[in-house]
Amino acid sequence: MKFTVECPVFESFRVAQIGGMFDVPVVRKASETFTVEMPPLDGDWRLGLIVGPSGSGKSTVARKLFGDGVYEGGDWANDAAVIDGFGEMPVKEIVRLLIAVGFSSPPGWIKPYQVLSGGERFRCDLAKALGQTTGVCVFDEFTSVVDRNVAKVCSTAIAKGIKSGKIGGKFVAVSCHYDIMEWLEPDWVLDMADGTVSRRSLRRPKIRLQIVPCGRDAWTMFARHHYLNGNLAKGVRCYLAVWAGEDGTAEPVAFCAVITLCGSVGHKRISRIVTLPDYQGIGIGSALLEGIAELHREANLRLSITASHPAILLHCTNSRQWKTTKLMKSGGGVSKKCRTSIGRCVVSFEYKGGSHAEEGRQESGETESRAGRCEASQDHRRSHGGGVTGKRGEVRRLLGGDDS
Repeated sequence: MKFTVECPVFESFRVAQIGGMFDVPVVRKASETFTVEMPPLDGDWRLGLIVGPSGSGKSTVARKLFGDGVYEGGDWANDAAVIDGFGEMPVKEIVRLLIAVGFSSPPGWIKPYQVLSGGERFRCDLAKALGQTTGVCVFDEFTSVVDRNVAKVCSTAIAKGIKSGKIGGKFVAVSCHYDIMEWLEPDWVLDMADGTVSRRSLRRPKIRLQIVPCGRDAWTMFARHHYLNGNLAKGVRCYLAVWAGEDGTAEPVAFCAVITLCGSVGHKRISRIVTLPDYQGIGIGSALLEGIAELHREANLRLSITASHPAILLHCTNSRQWKTTKLMKSGGGVSKKCRTSIGRCVVSFEYKGGSHAEEGRQESGETESRAGRCEASQDHRRSHGGGVTGKRGEVRRLLGGDDS
């Protein structure tokens, strides 16, 4: 594909000065010609990448290929919450999109766009772009405004959502950063450095998590990102999921607190589990959940979780490791001894493990010891077949019919 773009050059004293100082020819029109291979737009693909140095013509080529389908940033009101920035879209669909792109923090959903972090704003823009597109969503300046660790996590989240079908349509990222390629795992890449298209079979790097016991003071780092209040119950046992980098660095990315179930000896429940926003969307929370559950199973302890967050409900409902034990549309009852979920629709699950434990480790993580290492899976595939009945079916209906 070969094409030329032009723009006018407006005469002025300063334009003439620049022309004289740097020997720049001053003409009525400036033009540039691009010659690139055509990506396989009609083929069987879901993810594409246009990448190259700044000024190489990435955005120009994207607009030539996809026209007005290129998303270059949305309008967000200063006096409205992010959740209200999606027009007439149903709230369940907005939540699905936000979770799919890795923005799974309800406290952030009710804040204005302008007060969010750079990573959170980027994910909101991703969700809006995907929600506005019915065919091919083309996102310019992909990951340009976030640090490189966040860029890799965001790339993994969008790839997971697209390839799992949780995000419909096709997606093309336009970026000057080559470091996202193996994390995005695109089906094709147009490299503007030489104008060539290549089919890719990249494998995403493994994420190594270490689950370690910690003091309750670690909760202060995570509390404001949890969708319930920031208080921890007395007597909780706390754990961190630490991202072990290949360079020897260790970054705490998720937190879990476990407490004894009221009135039950040998039965524990997860009271808090949260992943930092910059690391949401790639399965870290689910891997931590499975790792903690296995630690308790190996200690001959039962473990339950009661939750209302859609991401947790989907994971546990679609996993053979977890049994749905109770569905409370109006929350739990009143108790003088224990905190309850009265007023919230919640679902309770109990970890089964047993014959399915190995399958669960392969899908959501592997735990070697109490301070062992977890391999966080990048794709939590559906782990059971057959019809949807009973409590599981009811949970899916509450979630808007999602069974993926």
